[in-house]
Amino acid sequence: MSVHVSHKEPLLRIAKRASIPAWKAWLIRILSVVLALLLSGAFIYAITGLNPVEVYKAMAQGAFGSERRSWVTIRDAMMLLCIGIGLAPAFKMRFWNIGAEGQILVGGCATAGFMIYFGGKLPTPVLLLLMAAVSLIAGAVWGIVPAIFKARWGTNETLFTLMMNYVAIQITSYCVALWENPVGSNTVGVINQKTKAGWFPELFGQDYGLNVLIVAVLTVGMFLYLRYTKQGYEIAVVGESENTARYAGIKLSKVFIRTMAISGAICGLAGFIAVAGASHTISTSTAGGRGFTAIIVAWLAKFNTFVMVLISFLLVFLQKGAVQIATQFKLNDFASEVITGIILFCIIGSEFFIQYRLIFRGRKEAGKA
Repeated sequence: MSVHVSHKEPLLRIAKRASIPAWKAWLIRILSVVLALLLSGAFIYAITGLNPVEVYKAMAQGAFGSERRSWVTIRDAMMLLCIGIGLAPAFKMRFWNIGAEGQILVGGCATAGFMIYFGGKLPTPVLLLLMAAVSLIAGAVWGIVPAIFKARWGTNETLFTLMMNYVAIQITSYCVALWENPVGSNTVGVINQKTKAGWFPELFGQDYGLNVLIVAVLTVGMFLYLRYTKQGYEIAVVGESENTARYAGIKLSKVFIRTMAISGAICGLAGFIAVAGASHTISTSTAGGRGFTAIIVAWLAKFNTFVMVLISFLLVFLQKGAVQIATQFKLNDFASEVITGIILFCIIGSEFFIQYRLIFRGRKEAGKA
């Protein structure tokens, strides 16, 4: 006697989308931002009784309330964007480069060293070119080391690059102690404050104009590199499947090392921009956690450097806005961080609905994505 067992269809299933129209993907992202603003507004009203619109206005004031604030926001967004551009090729290759912080620091140390030892001895244009070159080399070396170990011995690149951050922090601490000014302060101070040797010159009448120009060139260059070159194609193939790449005759070790050299070099260049184009000093906080924040930038943009521009500005806007509302409305840092977290959660969550769709009981799975 056979027993018939019936399986009840689940109320909800999740299926991966084969594809989705671009307009629909952007509509989902826009709706996620609207939802984030509504949820944040409800949170603001619940804990403070303040008009959320006024709070959002204060956030805009914090980021763009004056010409000075606007340019500081642009400067910080360019820094974050530069690091995101550096991470893009490695992450597209599925090489988890968590070492951007260290690559920034070694690039910054190389830059600061040249400013200290050669400032005033070389013309500023020559000094800037040398500082850019040594920061690129330092960052590239910091990227190549874990790539070689991965290619030769199959080491875990996530742990390796993460540990190299700590090595870079110790090197930076040593350099700070070596170059401290004044002696005993445990800080380097502003390098060449009187002569401004090695500082970025004004461009377009702005202190941070050269920052924008350098990162704009990198943005276009990396987009073209990943989209239209043979090496960009190899990165994409390796990222999709290492077995497929081997079958296609792509030498994985070569791609690993070359791509991580590029990734590390650009992150090292970010150290050059941070030291010569912004703070004019070096410390263990020069990277400021942006090496990790830039991972969000690269992933959300799906390695499209033009989309990274928007995401970088959004994240910096949230950071500046959070500081402003904490000050203006006497909110503690935790409240402002909650608002930032809600907005980021909704934006990141929108990617789930772009990649997957919900199928409720009784609905056919076939059909339009």
